[in-house]
Amino acid sequence: MKFGKRLKQQMQGTLPGWRDKFLSYKHLKKIVKLIASAAPMLLNGSLEYGKAEAEFVYLLNNEIDKFNAFFVEQEEDFIIRNKELQQRIQKVIDRWGSNGSQPSKAIYEEEVGKVRKDIVDFHGEMVLLVNYSNINYTGLAKILKKYDKRTGALLRLPFIQKILEQPFFTTDNISKLVKECENTIDAVFPVEEEEEERKREVKEAITVAGEGIFRNTVAALLTMQEIRRGSSTYSQYSLPPLNLPADNDLIQLFQLSPPIPIV
Repeated sequence: MKFGKRLKQQMQGTLPGWRDKFLSYKHLKKIVKLIASAAPMLLNGSLEYGKAEAEFVYLLNNEIDKFNAFFVEQEEDFIIRNKELQQRIQKVIDRWGSNGSQPSKAIYEEEVGKVRKDIVDFHGEMVLLVNYSNINYTGLAKILKKYDKRTGALLRLPFIQKILEQPFFTTDNISKLVKECENTIDAVFPVEEEEEERKREVKEAITVAGEGIFRNTVAALLTMQEIRRGSSTYSQYSLPPLNLPADNDLIQLFQLSPPIPIV
């Protein structure tokens, strides 16, 4: 699948408020084509050529600023939401848990179920943000490759080095939060109950349009695996491979049904 089509699918499958935050890939491709078509008339190194390249770099920098602003805002929001979820869990345990101030198995299970659903949704949104970082980086790398190939310039290497230092590319904090969510689920929910409940929720999410974020989270994971997969064009600009377990219930169920738009 061509990258432009893959990016379009990801934009359709993500959260509505995120769709205009992705790379303007189609527009940048048109700019590259225009510059490349004019290249024979512009002497490389001339004032005219330098102006055209400066305008292209200006557009790329605007895209990076857009990514950074959105990514940092989401990251800060996720940190706050993670703390709130941890506090909610503790309140439920302290009040309705077996050693709580008002022990009640029925209320405890009901309240924990509510928090659990929020944790699953929260986890899914964070996976979508990691995918957002991956797919926009990949798009920039592809655009820069096209530019160098069609114009004979050497813009990709220095620009990629700049991208690697950008906030939107640094997903360490989000990855830690994802792991915290997984650890929380392991700690709060018994393994046997968690496994059966997880399978049930996966099946429901796959078949019910209202739970589209769950299915599109899996789509994001598969996209990350695909764009990180080594190939004949794998280079120092490529992201490291992401290996997903082939027997994972999420993956198997998702493959029976494509990602859906979230409206």
